[in-house]
Amino acid sequence: MPAIHLLPDLLINQIAAGEVIDRPASALKELMENALDAGATEIVIQLEGGGIRLLKVRDDGGGIAKDELPLALQRHATSKITSLEDLQRVASLGFRGEALASMAAVARLALTSRTPELSHGWKIETADGDRSAAAPAPHPFGTSIELRELYFNTPARRKFLKTESTEFGHCEETFRRVALAHPEVAFSLQHNGRTVWQLPRGDLPARIAALLGAEFTRHAASIDRRIAELHLYGMASLPAHALANRDSQYFFVNGRFVRDKVLAHAVRQAYQDVLHNQRHPGFVLFLELPPERVDVNVHPAKSEVRFRDSQGVHQFVFHALHDALAAPLSEAPSAAAETSANRPPVFIARAESPRPAAHWPQQQTMPLHTAAQPLAFYDALFGGRKQPPPPPEPQPAIAPAAPDSGMPPLGYALGQLSGIYILAQGAQGLIVVDMHAAHERILYEKIKTAFDQQAMPTQPLLIPISFSADALLVAAAEENQAALAQLGFDLAPISPGVLAIRALPALLKSTEAETAARAVLRELAEYGASRALTERRNELLATLACHSAVRAHRQLTLPEMNGLLRELETTERAAQCNHGRPTWFQMTLAELDAMFMRGK
Repeated sequence: MPAIHLLPDLLINQIAAGEVIDRPASALKELMENALDAGATEIVIQLEGGGIRLLKVRDDGGGIAKDELPLALQRHATSKITSLEDLQRVASLGFRGEALASMAAVARLALTSRTPELSHGWKIETADGDRSAAAPAPHPFGTSIELRELYFNTPARRKFLKTESTEFGHCEETFRRVALAHPEVAFSLQHNGRTVWQLPRGDLPARIAALLGAEFTRHAASIDRRIAELHLYGMASLPAHALANRDSQYFFVNGRFVRDKVLAHAVRQAYQDVLHNQRHPGFVLFLELPPERVDVNVHPAKSEVRFRDSQGVHQFVFHALHDALAAPLSEAPSAAAETSANRPPVFIARAESPRPAAHWPQQQTMPLHTAAQPLAFYDALFGGRKQPPPPPEPQPAIAPAAPDSGMPPLGYALGQLSGIYILAQGAQGLIVVDMHAAHERILYEKIKTAFDQQAMPTQPLLIPISFSADALLVAAAEENQAALAQLGFDLAPISPGVLAIRALPALLKSTEAETAARAVLRELAEYGASRALTERRNELLATLACHSAVRAHRQLTLPEMNGLLRELETTERAAQCNHGRPTWFQMTLAELDAMFMRGK
């Protein structure tokens, strides 16, 4: 058996490089973080061959003294921590003292730096374990680190690198993550002599718009929640503008990009009943908390963290996002006071030519029990159409709005289109509402509240509704009486193979009672009462809401339409139904003018 012996320092560093520097993007991340820790206000990056042939990072930070240059390239040499207590409350991005030594072991490295008190810089070079003496070199204040031919001396590892374009893609993503977290710093990125990114100093909304696109910020909710020592801020996409992939998901903890299961689950839970199918939210979120409450020394790459109170952090993030996405339209700031930089753009103010003042109909309620549609106006135009019976309730009078009254967020109804959409005139143009999706969201939120408060309103039936059922559904009804009562049903067998509904949820229409009862019984039969009312609670209540909502092709009166709009404005998560489909869209007058080429 071979004798135990110490490994050479070069081999130790090459082994460490396998974890710390697995590709050019890893080296770029470490160098950018070092620059930020040095107080840089501008960072310039040059890449060639995807960062394999050349990776150079220059900053205008504090610089490294001449006699500390060799020390900077040694393992476990750092200026960030000095004790275990420092490690337990790390506030810097780097602290392990491994990155530069690992880079020097697997690439040709040149380190040049100049501190403010010096008239010139000093340069040191390494290759394959050999290090030169420090030599004078021209350099502005700050530090430059240049890596050439990554893994030139470990060809087996170099074979694992992908194509230059792939490696550059990883480098660009690393650049994006670091630049998002530090909008106060200017960044530039060049690849093969071409400038790819040039980011000036600015604020967070501007940096997000620059890197993720103005479309993202236009359709994102602003988050800013602070409780005790926890602070969450940033932007998260509105559910109607979720993405088909997870590419635009960035979470930072104390300025460090992380991938964390606790945070990821909190975000998924906040979006759980507003996303359509397999869509994913985009977000740029920053969580700040005391350094001692989070352990960043979990993995050498520092992309994983461990929270001292993971449950508390989870609930804080979940509720902050949940509340931001749930804010009713009626609580949104006025359109004139909002900007796309700091709020979800429910309405986007545009420069428009002055228009005459409008007169709006007075507000009505939403009884949703009549089917009469006023047609006198259309008969006067087209004639020959038989008048329907007079509606049981008066149509809204047209009267001027009070001078100090504002237009409601969803405006006032003009009519229906194909018995499916409500057309409304809003402060900025035309609003189209899917009446079934809108009513479904309204009812879903009401049903959830009633269920959680154990106060589900129930409507006894004068004449029970009976229907045939197979043995499985009959058994489910017999075994789950308490669960059915909790959902607002009085449902029991009256003979072999026949069930009778004696009472149903007050919001559920009797015409949908059998269909809804069958769906509920199937859930109870498949998952059991306990799981159906906990894990499957949202799906179960969504089924009731869907069967309770007004159906397509039902003719509504103007009071009913306006009542629906007013309820939608005060409903949480009103922009989507519980299946994640949009409930309404807006087309501004400026967009309509452009379509008809007005003013051209």
